[in-house]
Formats: sequence, C-alpha cells, structure tokens
Amino acid sequence: MRKRTPIYFILALLLSCLWCSRPTGNSTEYLYEQFKDPASSYRPFVRWWWNGDKVEAEELRRELHLLKEAGIGGVEINPVAFPTYCDSLDKPSLTWLSPEWIDMLKICFDEAQKLDMTCDLIVGSGWPFGAEYLEGDEQAQIVVNYGQAVSGPALLRMERDSLIAHALPKISSPYKGSTKELMALRLYPNPATNATDRIDLNTTDSLLLIDVPEGDYTLSALVKINGFMEVINGAPGASGPVLNHFNVDAVNSYLHTMSDSIQGRIGPLKGQIRALFTDSMELEGANWSSDMAEEFQQRYGYDILDYLPFILFKIGSMGSALNYDAVVPVTEEFKAMVERARYDFEDFKARLIMERFTQPYLDWCHQLGVKARAQAYGRGFYPLENAMGYDIPEGESWTTNWLRHKPGEEMSETDYRRGRAYTMVNKFVSSAAHLAGNRLVSCEEMTNTYTVFNMTMEQLKLGGDQSVISGITHSVFHGFNYSPNLEVPFPGWVRYGAYYSENNPWWPYFKEYTDYKARLSTALQHGTYYADIAILNPENDMWSTIGMQNEPFPNVTRAPYKTLLWESINKCGGGVDYVSENILQAGQVKNGAFRYKDRRYNTLILIDVERMHPETAQQLLRFVKDGGKLLCIDTIPYQSLGLSGDIRAKDSVVKACFDQIRDFDGGFVFAEPPKEGFLSWYDSLMQVEGLPHYLDIETPDPYVMQNRYTTDDGCELLFLCNTHRYHSHQTRIRFHRELTQGKHPWIWDLQTGERYPLVLNDDNSYDFDLGPVESMLVVFDRHRGDNVETVHAPSLHAPFLQRSTMNLSNDWDVELVHARLDTTIHAHFDTLFDLKDHPDYQHFAGTIIYRKTISLDSIKPYVLDLGRVEGVSELLVNGQSAGVKYYGRRIYDIGNLIQEGENHLEVRVTTTLGNYLKTLSQEESPTTWIYVNHPKRNQELQPMGMRGEVRI
Repeated sequence: MRKRTPIYFILALLLSCLWCSRPTGNSTEYLYEQFKDPASSYRPFVRWWWNGDKVEAEELRRELHLLKEAGIGGVEINPVAFPTYCDSLDKPSLTWLSPEWIDMLKICFDEAQKLDMTCDLIVGSGWPFGAEYLEGDEQAQIVVNYGQAVSGPALLRMERDSLIAHALPKISSPYKGSTKELMALRLYPNPATNATDRIDLNTTDSLLLIDVPEGDYTLSALVKINGFMEVINGAPGASGPVLNHFNVDAVNSYLHTMSDSIQGRIGPLKGQIRALFTDSMELEGANWSSDMAEEFQQRYGYDILDYLPFILFKIGSMGSALNYDAVVPVTEEFKAMVERARYDFEDFKARLIMERFTQPYLDWCHQLGVKARAQAYGRGFYPLENAMGYDIPEGESWTTNWLRHKPGEEMSETDYRRGRAYTMVNKFVSSAAHLAGNRLVSCEEMTNTYTVFNMTMEQLKLGGDQSVISGITHSVFHGFNYSPNLEVPFPGWVRYGAYYSENNPWWPYFKEYTDYKARLSTALQHGTYYADIAILNPENDMWSTIGMQNEPFPNVTRAPYKTLLWESINKCGGGVDYVSENILQAGQVKNGAFRYKDRRYNTLILIDVERMHPETAQQLLRFVKDGGKLLCIDTIPYQSLGLSGDIRAKDSVVKACFDQIRDFDGGFVFAEPPKEGFLSWYDSLMQVEGLPHYLDIETPDPYVMQNRYTTDDGCELLFLCNTHRYHSHQTRIRFHRELTQGKHPWIWDLQTGERYPLVLNDDNSYDFDLGPVESMLVVFDRHRGDNVETVHAPSLHAPFLQRSTMNLSNDWDVELVHARLDTTIHAHFDTLFDLKDHPDYQHFAGTIIYRKTISLDSIKPYVLDLGRVEGVSELLVNGQSAGVKYYGRRIYDIGNLIQEGENHLEVRVTTTLGNYLKTLSQEESPTTWIYVNHPKRNQELQPMGMRGEVRI
C-alpha cells in the first residue's frame, strides 16, 4: 500500500497559490472615507445571463450603463441556454468560444473598464460545465449498482441490457449519448457476511444464464455509465456531456481550450477580467474515472471494487439516494466494515477532486494572471478544505421558496431551510476563507427561480443580511438577464432572478439597496472575522453511514441541529468557525488554544462525532492538557475511521485518548442537545460553562444576529441585524472590555454613510430597539470625535408612546398609477387597508400615491411614522422629499420640512408586478405565466400599499 499524502500537505500547496488580496490603507479614518463613497469593487455584482448567447454589441453596452447607474460594480458573464418560453425574435445564437462570441466578450471588457466596472467570466456554460466535443473518458462517469433477491436452485435467463436498465439512476439531467458497461455481476449469500464470499458471473453475453445454487442470494450488478450527465442549461457550444472532474488530463485540456481560444483572439485575460468562475458543481453523483480502482488500491491497500456493491445506494435526482436501504443486504457485523469502506471511498473521491480538479483549476487561473472564484462544493468534495485555495470562495443564499420557507417569519428548529435565506454550506465556505486568511467571501445572493416578479427590496435586504451573518462579505446578485428590452415585448427575456430590470417598478429605487450593500462590504472586507470557538461537525460519520450529501441542499444530514449550534453561538454574542479533522491535524496547540495560521480557538465543540482518526484524537488530548476546553454534544468519539491499517489499534488510540480527556474537570464537557428551545439551552450552557462570548445580550432572540470583525489597526466592527420581517426587538447589549478599552463607540449609518457617536451606559451597555429588518454597524474606534456633534443615532426609534402623537390613518386621497397599463385611478380611502384585499385594487401594480393635508399650529421636531407599508415608500412634505425607505419601520424625521399652518403630505408606495401578472394568461404572456400562474409556481396575491397606522 502506498502511503497516503496527509491532506494538510495538499492544503499547504493550495494555500501557497492563494492571492490573499486585502484592501490597502490601515487607519479607520481611511476606512470611513471608503465607507462613505465605496469603490466599485465593493459594490454588488450581478450574474449576467447571456440568454442563448443571442447577444449584440450595442445592447451589451446599454445594459452595462444601466447597471452602472443602478449602483452595480461588476458583472459575471454567464452564457446560458435560451429560455424556451421567451420570444427570441429569431436572433441568432453565437457559439461558445467562436470568434464572434469572443468579440462580444471584448466589447464588454472594454466598456466595463470605461465605466470602472469589473468583469468575471464563468467557465463553460450552465452547470456543471462540459461541452459537445468531449469524448470517452473526458465525459463524467458514474458507477451504480443493482440488487435483486433470488433463490435456488434455479437457472435464470436475463437480457444484459435489461439488467443494465434496472441499474440506471433517475438523475435530473441525463445525457442521451451515454454508453453503459456491465462491470461486474455477482451472487452474494443473503445476507452477505463479507466481500469475498461470492460467485462471479459472466458479463459479456447479451443473454445471461445465471445458475443459482440452493439457498437465498442477492444478484448484484455493477454498471458504469460513461457520459451519464448533460450540462444543465448549457448554451450552444458548451452543452452536451459534463466534464469528468476526476480526469486531470481532461480537466487541463478543457480549461486550456477555453483560455487559448479567448486569448488567441483578444490577448491576455489578465487586466481584462478579475476572475474565472465555477458555478456549483452539482455532479449528480459522478464517482468514477478509468484509473480509480488501481489508484484506490495503491492508496488504501484493498480493492474498492469488492466493496462497491455494498457501499453504493440507489440514487435519483442530484445523485441523492432514493433511500438508505442496502442494495445488497449484509449482516450487522459486516455492515461495520462496509461503513469503514464507504468512508474510505468518499475520502478518496474528495482527495482526487482536490488533486485533479481544484489544484489544476487554481494553477490555470494564476498562470493566466486572474483570480480563481468558485462555489467549491456539491457532492464529492471536502466542504471546508476544497474552498480554502480559492481567491474568492463563494456560497449562496436562496429566495426560491420564499413563500413556503418564509425567511423573516419563522426560524425552524426542525428544518434547516425554513426561515433562512442562507444555505447550510455558507458557514463551511466562510470558515474556509477565515482559515485561509481570506477576507473576500462572495455569494450567489438571493437565488430566485420562483418568486421572480414578487420579490421586494425588503426581502432582498432581509436575505442579504442573513447572508452576511453566515460569513459573506460580497454579493453577486442572481441575476440580471440579457434582454433587448427596447425590442422584446414585456417582460423581456427572463431566465431567473428577482427581475432586476428597468421594467420593474422598484428599479428607480434600487440604488438605495446597492449603496447599503456597498458600504457594508467595504467595512467587512477591511476586517478579519472574529471567532474563538470552533465546531467539528460529524461529516466523517455521515460519510461512513450514508455517504456524501449534495450541497447546498442535502436531503438528509447527520445531527440536523448542527446549524442551530453555530446560530445560537452567534445569537448569544459569540463568534464561531467550522473546522475539520484535516485542519485539526494540521494546526498547533499552544497556550490553551488551537491555532491554525492566524486563527486561534480556545473552545472546540464536537457535534455527534463517534468516529475519528487517531491523529485527531491525540491532537484533542494535547489541546485539553494544554488548557483548552472541549465540548462533546450527543456522543463521545470511541472508534476510528476507514478500513485500511490496523483497525483495532486505531480504535484503541481513539478510545484511550477520550478516556483521558474525560478526566479533565473544567477542560471537558459533555452535553445532551435539547429536543427544542436550542437558543435558550445554549445561552444557559454558555453561562454555566463559561463559554466565550464578547457581547452579553440580555434577551437573545432567534432573529437578532451579529458578527464581529477586527481591522488591521484594531478597530472593532459589529454588524447587528434583526431579520424578523414584522416584529421589533428590544434588548440591552453589554460590550465586553476587549471591545471598548481605549476605544469610542460609533454608529456608521449603512444607508446614508454618516456616522454618529453612540452614548453607552456606565456598564458599557446600550439599550437597542431594532425594528423589523433593521441593521446597524457599531464601530469601536480610537477616534474620539471631539469636533463631531453628538447625536443619539437611533433616537427616531424610541417608542411613540413616549411622545405626543396624532393619528393620521383616515381620509387619504389616493392616485394609483399603473406600471404597465396606461391607466390612473383616483380614489378616496376613508381608512387605510391592504390593497390585495379589495376587489377593485388587488391586481394593481405600480405606484400608489397617498395625499393628505394636515394643519399644525407650531413648528416642532416632528416625526412621521407611516406604520406598516408593503412596498417602497417615498415621503414628500410640502413638495420636498423626506427620503426613501424600503424595509421595516417607515419613520421619517420631518422637523425641517414642516411649516406652521397647512402641510401637504404625499406618500408614494411602489409595488411589485406579481399581482397584475396574475391576470395574464399563458397565451398573453408565457414568461410571466411560468412564474406566477404555473401550477408549480402558482402564487398568492401579495400585500400592497400603506396599511397604517400613520402617526405624527
């Protein structure tokens, strides 16, 4: 057996290639100047779908200017298949890598530079990438199995092709040009007791004659499919079979074919693009290449083909197991060996991906002089380590099932998707970036394949803030459709996205949000995320028992509460990263802390971990002996991983280490997870066990979250947000001395760019009143601000009960200006109400203008609260704008706009398009019908307008 290269050597190689680009300028004053007027590189980017590659030069230029004006800082050029439901106007498609297509790239590169915008370029088209020209072993391969109970004595006759057909996986994107091979046909006793007690059968004849001895058996077939998967939504030239990511020669050939074609026509990519990008590698269970059996034998010391019939499950869409029943039944004793072999196979695939795809991809990008950006996950990857070498690792957040999963309205403890826009994988991606010393963590943000025409700016902010909490520091919006809207009928060409379009009624206000995102990204990318707790998830246990799962949406996962743990640490005022066994083995223990490069963790938490490498157990023992704190939740490790080597000896080391660890009073804690109430459970555990945190939050709340970043000159940045869509939260937060000593607290206003000193209580606490979807950046800076007028920044948010108020909820004159129809409706509302509940207005889309005249007998520091508003609100007082608000509380300071006597109020509320589009049939508008009326996307009418109560 060839000795395996420790994974931390591979990590070191990956990190040696990492371009850890950090912003220049160290002082907080420099940062504040950047914050007020963010550079374009910090502004949100968009995924720019070139629908069907039906692109033309002037339209490309027009759209870049449109995006620039909306506050977008860059584009990810993303060729994709043309939406079949859209009118193409018979415009021709350009073929990927053709001279004409490359010329369009050049048009964009040059125009973007003129506009101070950035271009990224996706590798290939669609996902995962491939091409029509790929042949043989260049195409993605999968080995699948089939099992059938048989009894003897009997002589069975079977068509080989029929047997192969029974084994085929029910994946979501099969390639029609695939070829199949029956690799092995065997009879195993039912149940099987080991891997070698079997009868090997003929696989070459078209008619198979199978002589079954007396007794019960399982007929097992291993089938290899070459070219089993087709690129999803690939554009012309880059559709066809998916690339074999386990074939390093095929990977290098594909990548260099792309770069050679482009650079041969328009010169070096360096200086023209920032990064080359790989979308999520949803490989549908790809698990094979022609040399894998031999390579596995050399690394692990046994033949994996002996174990594949027992390791593999019957799979369906996205490579997910249809169930976890053994295809070939085994005894309980043998099942333990099968789980060890399954772990080895999963670990083997992950190593090969790093060696044969990730490292060549990074080398290729850096040889070209551009950065490597990727969603470095899917199925078959180390969820942490594989992202560590990328210059720009990327996660994703979703809005697709907003109406069902309700972010901002619930925070489920039983379903990790419900209430959350961020995906489970984001914490792995951001932790990988932190471990690698990378501050730029991007996100395919608010992926939308469902509520395209009903997405509000408030929902975008809510989901975007949740993304930030998961560790994201830069947004790539999903997405902007190339669509010649001056020619194409409404709504234009729409593949996916939140309908980022000049035809969206809220588009004129969109820059309010892009400015907010730009300021937040500027601040966070100038700091290092703070964490002194690290979590080891039971990934290796999961690999052993049910295999790798598809990220970012695993069908099942071991310890489904693992998301709740990092969230609870966050909501109780602490900071946390994920680590892996590979990271633990590669780091050092020093002064009671585990250290990996610049990261330092005083507390390590293991979630439901039963299996562990002996080297990891020994490292954890050193950690506890040196003064660190180890917390085991649910289980305590007691056995080793994998089938190779001396299993008993490995198990003995793991058990002996934890026997010693358990004897350390104060250094070791075991805890059972609660069945419910996870946040309060962790808050109590944190207090009792003295677990680290830097904020004392008096009343932790499931929706109130925070992150801490530290700048190079020691400035502390705290991002606080309330992600509930409708409810406010009041709590006292005390800032620990490590934040406040020698520093002065400020509020840096993310919406306006202004800053205000924050006046703390004597115990360094502050009484926060966070409105719905409200966020703030608290900055602890050595700058005193002696020449800055002290303003109590959140003063507008003080409860109105403390003030003299007048109710203005009745008698409004209303004008409804339709966004698509040339109509305006005039009405008088005696009381305010949700327009979706009124038959005359429920299908409106556009701007609702509310007007009212009030009389005031004196000029005072008036504040106007519009109450509950559904849509973007702009307030005008006596013809002057008091500002735009698009989320949460609609409270306006109008003291400087009020005059004695009569005052004219005008409130403009802008809606989404969805309610109007419900009235259009499939024949009238096939594109909008797909997204609001199709049975799989049939959407309810959405709330609209000013619902009150309005108070001044």
